[in-house]
Parts: sequence; C-alpha cells; structure tokens
Amino acid sequence: MKRLEEHGARGGFTLLEVMLAMAVLLIGLTAVLGMLTFGAALTRTAALRTSASGTIEAVVADLEETLFPLDDEGEAGEPREIVERAVLGAPGVVYSAKATPNPDLPDEYRVDVEVSWKTAGTTRKHTFQTLLLREVPFGERMRRLFVERRSRGAAESKP
Repeated sequence: MKRLEEHGARGGFTLLEVMLAMAVLLIGLTAVLGMLTFGAALTRTAALRTSASGTIEAVVADLEETLFPLDDEGEAGEPREIVERAVLGAPGVVYSAKATPNPDLPDEYRVDVEVSWKTAGTTRKHTFQTLLLREVPFGERMRRLFVERRSRGAAESKP
C-alpha cells in the first residue's frame, strides 16, 4: 500500500465533513430538547388533571354528606342549596350546587355543580352534573350502626 503522504494528501476530516457532522448533531439535539419540553408539558397537564379529579371527588363526597340534611326523625330531608362552599383540601376553590328532583324517581336528584377558583387574577369556573339519591349519609349510617348500638348495648348491660 502506498502511503497517503506520498500522494500529498493528509489524514483527517475535511471542513465539509465537520460541518455535516455538526449539522447532524444539531438536528439530533434539537429533537431531544423538543421531546423533553413536550414531556414536561405532558407531566404538568397530568398533574393538573389529577388535582382537578381529586377536587371533584372531594366536592361529590361533601355533597353526599351534606346535601340532604337530616329531619327531626333522622331521615334525609329535602336538599339544600349550597352557595360558594369551600372545598376541603383545595385552598381557594369554592363550589355551589343546586338539586333538581327526577319526576319519575322521587329519591333521585340531578345536582348541578359549579366549581370556581382564581388563577393569575382571573376567576375560572367549571360546571358538571351528577346524580345523587336522597338518603341518610354514609357517615351517619355508620355512626348509628356502631356508636348507637354500642351505647345501647352498654346501657342494657348495666343493672
């Protein structure tokens, strides 16, 4: 084999080869940076949706416990209208709710809920509907089942 130096050529890269390599590297890095930015945006969106979902679950749980106040006999009464009640665990978020009875099913109510909050100085609102049954709240049923039964049992066992 003849050596490159004999023909006057030197070993190494030409300016054109270096420029092409840098262009390929730049395109690759741009694509990676774009994917990182896109991934960060998706992560933020997922976190916001998770927070919103938790807030809506808190609103529905509060409605199930407080929308139908207990009457004098301990049964669930007519629904009350809720106006700008704070959502537990979500500072700055309030909700309002109004129940409308189903004419075909007297214990079923469509509840229109409006959730509002402030962000960047602007008040934002989101509305949704849910169906709730007029019934004694779960917490009250459990209290009656365990607390009252236990206190009755203790009173009966005393001489």
